[in-house]
Amino acid sequence: MAADRGALAVGAEVKGTVRHLGLYGALVDIGAGQDAMLHISQLGANEDRALAEVAQPASEITAWIYKTRRDGRVELTLDKPPAVPWQTIKRGNSYAGVVVRVEDFGVFVDFGAERPGMVHVSEMADGYVKSPGDVASVGQEVRVRVIKKNGRPRQIDLSMKSDPMDFDIADDEDEDDDLPTSMAQAFQRAMRPDDGAAEPHNHRRGAQSKHREKQEEILARTLRNSRA
Repeated sequence: MAADRGALAVGAEVKGTVRHLGLYGALVDIGAGQDAMLHISQLGANEDRALAEVAQPASEITAWIYKTRRDGRVELTLDKPPAVPWQTIKRGNSYAGVVVRVEDFGVFVDFGAERPGMVHVSEMADGYVKSPGDVASVGQEVRVRVIKKNGRPRQIDLSMKSDPMDFDIADDEDEDDDLPTSMAQAFQRAMRPDDGAAEPHNHRRGAQSKHREKQEEILARTLRNSRA
């Protein structure tokens, strides 16, 4: 019996049977009409282990929907998604959150995503804000709106302004579409015998400003502290 498509929303928990192991992941029957893909990058806490140590053909696994594609393919993850999955975050979405860090350039807000988003000082109020500490403090509950989502390096820019912005322009947040591309290749390769040849990696690195690097370092420290 095919699974209810409504049950295949991003973040939904599913159970399935492993049908095939390949160089790039496993094909899993979740009753969706076609096999779902569990990519080796989505092994969660088992990411340092070989795929064969995590799943075997005919074994049953519990996973979560990582992404659904227009062609009907489903991608899985063994890492339980956050309350607000990355794929559901769209420009213009509004969330309730809590300030987890205050810096001289703005604040970081945890709204249930895999990592906090940043509100720049210029987006903290409708009027002029001299210092972020004048408007917000750690632990304060705030309402934020997504104004930009950057797939690399997983940054989310937020606003606390009350005036809605014009979001008629088509979403362009899916900067991490290089992952679906590798996923699509994995689907194709998984159906062919492994030839032992690994796909070459393209180590492209975009230039980043020192300001963004500083923000990323601060966010990394914030995440480490929150897990301590």
